[in-house]
Amino acid sequence: MGGFETRQTEKDTAVLVAVINRDQSEEKVIEYLDELAFLAETLGLKVVKSFTQKLDKQEVRTFVGKGKLEEIQTYVKAEGVKVVIFDDDLSPSQLRNLEKELEVKLYDRSLLILDIFLQRAQTAQAKTQVELARSSYLLPRLTRMWTHLERQRGGTGTRGGAGEKEIETDRRNIRHQITVLKKKLEKIELQNAVQRKSRSNIVRVALVGYTNVGKSTIMRLMTKADVLAENKLFATVDSTVRKVVIGNIPFLLSDTVGFIRKLPTHLIESFKSTLDEVREADVLLHVVDVSHPFYQDQIETVDKTLVDLGAADKPTIMVYNKIDQFKHDIDPDILEEMENPPMTLEALKASYIGKSDPAAVFISATKKQNIEELRAVILEKVKVRHYTIFPNYLKNEFY
Repeated sequence: MGGFETRQTEKDTAVLVAVINRDQSEEKVIEYLDELAFLAETLGLKVVKSFTQKLDKQEVRTFVGKGKLEEIQTYVKAEGVKVVIFDDDLSPSQLRNLEKELEVKLYDRSLLILDIFLQRAQTAQAKTQVELARSSYLLPRLTRMWTHLERQRGGTGTRGGAGEKEIETDRRNIRHQITVLKKKLEKIELQNAVQRKSRSNIVRVALVGYTNVGKSTIMRLMTKADVLAENKLFATVDSTVRKVVIGNIPFLLSDTVGFIRKLPTHLIESFKSTLDEVREADVLLHVVDVSHPFYQDQIETVDKTLVDLGAADKPTIMVYNKIDQFKHDIDPDILEEMENPPMTLEALKASYIGKSDPAAVFISATKKQNIEELRAVILEKVKVRHYTIFPNYLKNEFY
């Protein structure tokens, strides 16, 4: 499962592979594959085909059945495909067997996400966190195709003792690297903890949400700062903090990494210090791409991640973004089969969300629609915490 060279002059071609089972319906798998293709494109790959197979559970040895694997193998060889990407994590034994059969670079969802993070990390902290997560993930998965020889563009067919020794050398190197990275991260986290402590006398608001829902665009609008905002998954990896003033009340607004289904455990573990911005925030802005046909599932993913982070009980403003793009062109047959079909925008506004949560806001960050309403709602939430920190501030307003 080799590291992919992201600086390319020509995009390498890739195919996607997923299993349809009792836990993942065909409808869900199609959505997951669309997302997986977007991830692949974000890394710089060109997806040319998807393969799916209905199985009760993954094939223990090769993820898919023998016939489907032969079909993939035939296509890969005939079309000169360079990369095969699996939508679920591969076990070390599956990886070994698949590399032997397919003889191309392999990715599973976790490694694909890790390499995107590695490509997009800017700060020393983020780079160290991703390198640590990636090294921890790769350690038990080293095979002959992930050796110094392979990285030097040679010896992909290496067999025998030399290959085994090379792998063992890599294992020792990675173990050493993990130790070094952990120590480096501890120092960085210590420095960041001091910085966060110095900000304890100001209200902190954190943007959270699924990846690519518009958090960075909202950050730019609120702060007028030059923050990267792209239509790509994980455009933001590093945590960005900016000071904002609304109604003479200052607060810190942080933009954090987007959440996603099947976010690698190693990544969450390594990014704990960055996600402290979420854990230590006074208010959360949960941004939702309301134009996405499965936005309700994305909300559930974010809510589950917040529970894992111990941040689920924080005051939260639901921000339904991209109302200008709200349209669900879903095939009527598929819509009829869906257990939880998406509501119309009008129905959403009139639903329990709008009625039971007066703080819910419907905006378009790119079109700057209802941004003043968002500011007003944020101000009301921030005021509560601000007056707790500075009780005399409230008194002075009346003199």
